[in-house]
Amino acid sequence: MTHSTTFALPTDRSVARRTAKTLKTAQALVFLGLGGWCLLAPHMVETLSLKPEYQHLSATTGLLMGCFGAQAVLCGSLMLLARFTATTFLGFGLLASIPFFIFNAWFVWVAEMFTAWMLLDFAGNVSFLLIGILGWRLMRGEADPV
Repeated sequence: MTHSTTFALPTDRSVARRTAKTLKTAQALVFLGLGGWCLLAPHMVETLSLKPEYQHLSATTGLLMGCFGAQAVLCGSLMLLARFTATTFLGFGLLASIPFFIFNAWFVWVAEMFTAWMLLDFAGNVSFLLIGILGWRLMRGEADPV
């Protein structure tokens, strides 16, 4: 007798659709949470995420961090309002994670500009990829978006 550790998706379509909608909301909340933090407390994010030798804590860096946060809030808001198909889940999963994995890898481990706090961003990117793949799997074959 073998024990399987694979993740089983719901077989009931209504359960799968509710699960997909919950995943979409969770993904949007990550954007809204981290983006809102950058928007409302840009210098706190700069202080925690950048090593001291790279911190400027100027009006300009606050502006840039706030712009970054505003874009994330916009994306999260649109995700809450949009209806997702399997393709939408996969697109958001890949496009919201892969470019940022490259960004994280370069600036965390190669350029070494960020502190360990930047791993929150990395965790968010992992969640985008996983939610995108799970949502895609749940919604395959569904004509109506969630």
